Amino acid sequence: MDEQKKLEHQIELATRAASLVKDETTGQRFRSFADELKRKLLRMMRRGQVRARAYELWEQAGRPSNRELEFWLQAERQIEDEREERKGSGAS
Repeated sequence: MDEQKKLEHQIELATRAASLVKDETTGQRFRSFADELKRKLLRMMRRGQVRARAYELWEQAGRPSNRELEFWLQAERQIEDEREERKGSGAS
């Protein structure tokens, strides 16, 4: 099972457990755990997006050597800008 599917499964189990337990404190702990797993999943997905964008930028630049960090940082900026743009247009 790949890491993303594993996390999705764990989120589902924690969410289900939170809804089934009678003790509110335990339920809250399960919900907090599910939220933490969701954040981890989002970070993982974002890394994959950055990796793909950095590779695309590297190819467009003619595959130069020793500039991996430059392309990675550029990809992070582009993806973050796009995310902020979507947030801004969604709030309107």
